[in-house]
Amino acid sequence: LDEALFLDNDRFRQARARALDEYRRAPFRPPALAGQSYPADPAELRGLLDGLLAAAGPVAPAPDARGLLSPHIDYPRGGAVYAKAWKRVQPAVQAAELVVLLGTDHYSDTAASLTLTRQSYATPFGVLPTDTAVVDALAEAVGPGAAFAGELRHRGEHSLELVAVWLHHLRGGEPVALVPVLTGSFARCVEQGVSPLSDPALAALVEALRTATAGRRVFWLASGDLAHVGPAFNGPPLDRAARAALQQADLDVITRLCAGDAEGFYTAIQRVGDRNNVCGLSPAYLTLKALGAAEGECVAYASCPADEAGASAVTICGVVWE
Repeated sequence: LDEALFLDNDRFRQARARALDEYRRAPFRPPALAGQSYPADPAELRGLLDGLLAAAGPVAPAPDARGLLSPHIDYPRGGAVYAKAWKRVQPAVQAAELVVLLGTDHYSDTAASLTLTRQSYATPFGVLPTDTAVVDALAEAVGPGAAFAGELRHRGEHSLELVAVWLHHLRGGEPVALVPVLTGSFARCVEQGVSPLSDPALAALVEALRTATAGRRVFWLASGDLAHVGPAFNGPPLDRAARAALQQADLDVITRLCAGDAEGFYTAIQRVGDRNNVCGLSPAYLTLKALGAAEGECVAYASCPADEAGASAVTICGVVWE
């Protein structure tokens, strides 16, 4: 256990410190999933994404779009939803001078955690430079200790990487300043029946996001999927009735997302104890709070298989806010 760094001792802490130093000293955060979840070769990746965009057919552009809820499921299962959503916001994405990207932190064990990094994210198309001035303002608001405590999770978390690739592609490989934020589970808030903004750090983050980005052409990007249900997620197998109930529950949630109703979105999930395991809860909620008044449209929705038996599913959607 000691050799595998499974013990919380000096050896583990020294190894973690070395890893963090190495991560921060690197010229950028390399794309961890390139060559595994998607092609590492830029031309091959461009061909894959262009193929998905072409298959999406005609999609009316939304040049005034201010934000997007994008899936972060793998491209083979979620490609059609990714393509329709990103195709709709392409003009707005190309015009943005700053993108605030909030994505699910799947590995945080701290309730309602907020994890920042000053490191820039790379994709096979190049580097998306992190706006460190905005990051520093957010860190000051929520507390630098908490803000960077789990920074190493940025190395392998897929929720930011998979949407950053689409962002970079839709900009034709042109970089744009990025603010990458990992957001942890709201399970404690759900259990206690309180609003997430009752947490001082979350309230401080929302206010700091508004202040630090004021006067800039910002695109707000939430990376999150919807339900995770069935045996693959420790639940009962999905039958026809369960699938119909799931779709209705998703519709309820999506309706509130499209209304720009952050508290209603949260309440729709909280009142059922988040039994459908909506992993996009925290990034979508915080994005809506930072956006302020917004109206949205669901441009795509899908239920994706999550096991070989077809008894489990992950549901996803693309919501565009103006």
